[in-house]
Amino acid sequence: MGKVEGSQSTGTLQEFSERMRSKGNRSGLVPGGSSLFQRMFTRLGCDGRPPRFRVEFYPYSSLVLTIRRREEVVYVRFSDLLRRAPLAVLEGAAALLLARVYRRKASGALTEAYLEYARSDRTRSRMNQMRSGRVRLAATNPRGDHFDLDRLFDELNAKYFEGRLQRPHIGWSTRSWRRQFGCYDPGPNQILLNRRMDRPGVPACAVEYVLFHEMLHVKHPTRRSGCSMVSHSREFREEEKRFEEFERVRRILDRLAR
Repeated sequence: MGKVEGSQSTGTLQEFSERMRSKGNRSGLVPGGSSLFQRMFTRLGCDGRPPRFRVEFYPYSSLVLTIRRREEVVYVRFSDLLRRAPLAVLEGAAALLLARVYRRKASGALTEAYLEYARSDRTRSRMNQMRSGRVRLAATNPRGDHFDLDRLFDELNAKYFEGRLQRPHIGWSTRSWRRQFGCYDPGPNQILLNRRMDRPGVPACAVEYVLFHEMLHVKHPTRRSGCSMVSHSREFREEEKRFEEFERVRRILDRLAR
């Protein structure tokens, strides 16, 4: 549904305002944003008088909503992906943010429009197009100390995809990750593998499988199914099992994850 951030951060209003001015208002205020938040503040039953709201669109690299309170002013930023969104979508976004900061429960009737908008294929397509221009490619080399990802991609492409999969940007992560072996970001169209797998103690088949898994994400993009977003569809899972020694490799990765 996108990233939602909220806080009741400390610090002086003057310090925060100076940082805002130094960055500039690159996307502009949300028309009627202040009154929109005041309405949702009342509708959610938040305690006290509504504060002053400053609401702006901001060029994030994804569908992000942020809210921060500084003394008597609440600063809100909507991703500029919402610039053309209907009023009900903006109201739903406001309800989610206010509910988090003021510890209220936003009803499904209030948030449904935003969640539907965030999950829609059209929004995800726009997000990926936007990310292709805003997200910098990680400056990584596909040739590691022990494994060459470009060579492995070509071999896997020929073996499992009939050579038809278009090569994305590929590389090793700049830092070791704790919880994942690889990732595919459709915005910059990039596959990254965890650099801690580029070592002699890791079986080659494990590296090949992780790269193969991310290649399947290129072939089977995340799509909507009912009210959910599906990254590993039935077709994805069936094709994944075609990998040689699939069960053995999964056991190897389970050990590496410990």
